[in-house]
Amino acid sequence: MTGLRPAASGDTAPDAHSQAVLAKATRENFPVAPFFLPRSWRGDLMAVYGYARLVDDIGDGDLAGGGREDALRLGLPADAADDRLAMLDAFEADLRRVFDGPPDTIRHPLLRALRPTVQRHGLTPEPFLGLVEANRQDQLVRRYATYEDLLAYCELSANPVGRLVLGITGTSTPERIRRSDAVCTALQIVEHLQDVTEDLGRDRIYLPAEDMKHFGVTETDLTAATAGASVRALVAHEAERARDLLNEGTPLVGSVHGRLKLLLAGFVGGGRAALRAIADAGYDVLPGPPKAGKYSLLREVGSTLRREG
Repeated sequence: MTGLRPAASGDTAPDAHSQAVLAKATRENFPVAPFFLPRSWRGDLMAVYGYARLVDDIGDGDLAGGGREDALRLGLPADAADDRLAMLDAFEADLRRVFDGPPDTIRHPLLRALRPTVQRHGLTPEPFLGLVEANRQDQLVRRYATYEDLLAYCELSANPVGRLVLGITGTSTPERIRRSDAVCTALQIVEHLQDVTEDLGRDRIYLPAEDMKHFGVTETDLTAATAGASVRALVAHEAERARDLLNEGTPLVGSVHGRLKLLLAGFVGGGRAALRAIADAGYDVLPGPPKAGKYSLLREVGSTLRREG
């Protein structure tokens, strides 16, 4: 997996299962650690991605063949792989060793790979803990009553990632954090729209209940093979909210320079391209996630750079 390996320091090389987690970067709506970035940034961004992806996989029960192995690594019995809360607790305990313990006490390879990144950039535990807490919430909260409730969830599940990118690149300021939060929340909402059917299969709905009621959408409507008019109207409404958040956050791109500008334009452009794919599907997300093609992504990245050049 060339280009997907975190920066190494000592025994931090990921094994085959950890590499499989990192390889999921190619499926995201936006470039995670593209080739044009400095090598040190790419390694550090992939270390953070590996952490965030594994936390999500634990929370989603999507560990596949590596679940039992991960449980053993974290000091749990192999059959604890199906106990998501226990796995998240053990993972958080291992995360805290990244900040507070000797390197040889860190159990998971992806966390051992994360430690040099944390030390290099003086990253704090809070963003990492937020991602764990979001996945705990996923085990306990299956529906969101209001849009505001969903935004509070995104504060834990999405916004820490952007803050970590700013920390790694040494560009964090209060205004950039505010803009980054808007972009990250938008990207999370877009992902929720793409994954309505997949999330429902996990008994989760990230469409606010008050909006479903307003558009006359029931949970049964979301189980259909294709979306009816009311579901399409609801998805269009939530997509417009995501678009507004992207617009709010886009000046972040113009506030930085060089290769970081291109990376952030990739995040924004990826979100815009995904929204275009959803619109092109007539807001029918039920057959499966509408995905943007490479040309659409490049076009949106270019458009973002022209606006914020």
